[in-house]
Amino acid sequence: MFGLGLPELGIVALVAILIFGPKKIPEVGTALAKTLRGFKDEFKKPEEDSDSPESEGERGGGEKK
Repeated sequence: MFGLGLPELGIVALVAILIFGPKKIPEVGTALAKTLRGFKDEFKKPEEDSDSPESEGERGGGEKK
């Protein structure tokens, strides 16, 4: 995992606690998880993009010849 060992992860956790505080860390984790889940969903369903040329033809915005 990026060459990080247990001591490095401990230092990162300690710095995170010092910066955000112990009460704020779960909120930050939840927000990060929601963001990553949104990116993952968008990468799975790119064909549902409303800006794609295929969807304009379906909406009647352009003529197919």
